Amino acid sequence: MTDVSSRIPVIVGVGQINDRPANPIEGLDSAQLMAAALLLADQDAGGGWLADADMLAIVDQMSFRELNPVGALVADAVGATPRIIEQTEIPSGDSPTILLNEAANRIASGEVSVAAIVGGEALRTAAARAAAASGGERQNIVRAGASKRTGYRFDYGLATPTDVYPLYENGCRAAWGQSLDEAQRESGTIWSRFAEAAQENPGAWIRKPVSAEEIIEPNAGNRRIAFPYNKLMVANSSVNQGAGFIVTSLAEARRRGVPEERIVFVGLGAAAHEPEDPLARDGYASTPAMAVSLNKALELNQFKAAELDFVELYSCFPCVPKMARRVLDWPIDKPATVFGGLTFGGGPIGNYMSHAVVGMVQKLRSEGGKGLLFANGGYATHNHSIVLSSTPIAAAAFPQDYHFQAEADAARGPVPPLVPGYCGPGTIETYTVIYDRVGEPSFGVVVGRSPAGERFLAQVPASDEKTIAFLTNGQNEPVGTAGEAIAGDGGLVLWTSTGC
Repeated sequence: MTDVSSRIPVIVGVGQINDRPANPIEGLDSAQLMAAALLLADQDAGGGWLADADMLAIVDQMSFRELNPVGALVADAVGATPRIIEQTEIPSGDSPTILLNEAANRIASGEVSVAAIVGGEALRTAAARAAAASGGERQNIVRAGASKRTGYRFDYGLATPTDVYPLYENGCRAAWGQSLDEAQRESGTIWSRFAEAAQENPGAWIRKPVSAEEIIEPNAGNRRIAFPYNKLMVANSSVNQGAGFIVTSLAEARRRGVPEERIVFVGLGAAAHEPEDPLARDGYASTPAMAVSLNKALELNQFKAAELDFVELYSCFPCVPKMARRVLDWPIDKPATVFGGLTFGGGPIGNYMSHAVVGMVQKLRSEGGKGLLFANGGYATHNHSIVLSSTPIAAAAFPQDYHFQAEADAARGPVPPLVPGYCGPGTIETYTVIYDRVGEPSFGVVVGRSPAGERFLAQVPASDEKTIAFLTNGQNEPVGTAGEAIAGDGGLVLWTSTGC
């Protein structure tokens, strides 16, 4: 008779590393960070696990692309000879939770006995080395990569997550009936609690108190990035961080003598996604895929949100945990992170949630209870939620199909047709203003709707100070107001708000 415990996936070891030499050029590369994190996870689990790992799963890294695929390098560095080595196709924020869910399925099906999951980014070191080689300033690797892409939204300056997520922030604020001040205070409150969590976490990158007021107030050290976000509201990718964890069956953990109080149980997960193109969404005040992912994860494990002791709500930008906490009805006075968020904990591109797994395991070991991990990738595109618990989860029967795309598609409203080059009257559906490195407006971007309901883009030049002020001063809500899209120089459509 099959031992039921052989089908129950658990986490037995976690490890993470912050690498910050005084001279960033001397830092570890991504593969070295991954190896260091896995060795710490192996030590945390009692040792000897990596030598027996059947599977090594890696979150794709972008800081040292020349090393890809890094699996063989990492395996050699930690003394592992896994039968299965895989690396995610891209470094997406949901990669670690997907790999955790996949490892749980494979362990429950008997395909593997021990799985090691890891990721790492050395963006701080990569940028410093690139600058030294070129004799110039340190590069923003994420922005540099995006600058090479072309297409409709790129032509209008919506090139990176920093440009796109504010569309949701401003769309949500209007839909929720908040003033700009109220919305910013909500962001500041959530982020200040992230800073508190990071203070208590030795694995966090920035460990200092930051008040809600300091987060909201733009200044030389907290410059405007893209309206309404300041530097202290966005993911901090200038980090060298690695994190990993070891997954096995409950039977194997017990056979190897792992103390019961150090075993953390993996629950069922749920994934759903929005269209890849941010302009092909049904709106910018919520995402059906996020709601499906969160609600399904709770439903599958037979948990209620109120029963959760801890959550990690992905936090690349404030709009994401703000939308997620409304799905869960998560109180604003309860921390929405166990690690510190992507600003203070650190934002190593696709691998943040590996650090969240580490933080959640440590919380559940020390305090017990239930935890929810909500991961987000792309441009509010990819959603994956999964639960962890200090005690067995009766409803968690693996292997499972964690894809719930049909439910998300059914919940999505009609997507307006996109009409590039539209000129004429319209209303603002959402918008942002992009700032330069000294915090001055570079240009604004309006996502507009024609009288027929068609969607279009228009740009607001920095020289149109009146319209820029209307979009940013908080005196009136710009979303839903009227204006005119007119042909401008260089083929771009320009926007002028009526009555501002």
